Amino acid sequence: MQEAGLSQFRDQRFLSLETFRKSGVGVKTPVWFAQEGDTLYIWTVGDSGKVKRIRNNPRVNIAPCKRFGKVKGEWVPAEASVDASDAAVRHVETLLRRKLGLEFAAFRLIDRLRDRRRKSHRVCVKVSLPSAEQAASK
Repeated sequence: MQEAGLSQFRDQRFLSLETFRKSGVGVKTPVWFAQEGDTLYIWTVGDSGKVKRIRNNPRVNIAPCKRFGKVKGEWVPAEASVDASDAAVRHVETLLRRKLGLEFAAFRLIDRLRDRRRKSHRVCVKVSLPSAEQAASK
């Protein structure tokens, strides 16, 4: 991941994730994230709109933001992928628990109850900046 684009996410708790509908209209969503190496990890419901949009179009834009979505930095083009494997979900949960502590643990407990009732599941969304070669070819 390009260091310049990634540096603005250090010490941030939320990022605004802009995904795109089939019509091309962007949808911005504030989400918790954790960083490991050159990848940003997001934990979300598997049947959410953002997951559906990413599966249709992996191109996204990201920017650091406040809890309710007010952007605090520059938008950066990126690529996202969805990993629904148990290992990936456990991994992102570990990263978020380490970063956010009790706040994430409390949120996770509430979500477990809600997910059971809705019969939904969690997935891991991996976000990375395109390499210089990928960016040049677009």
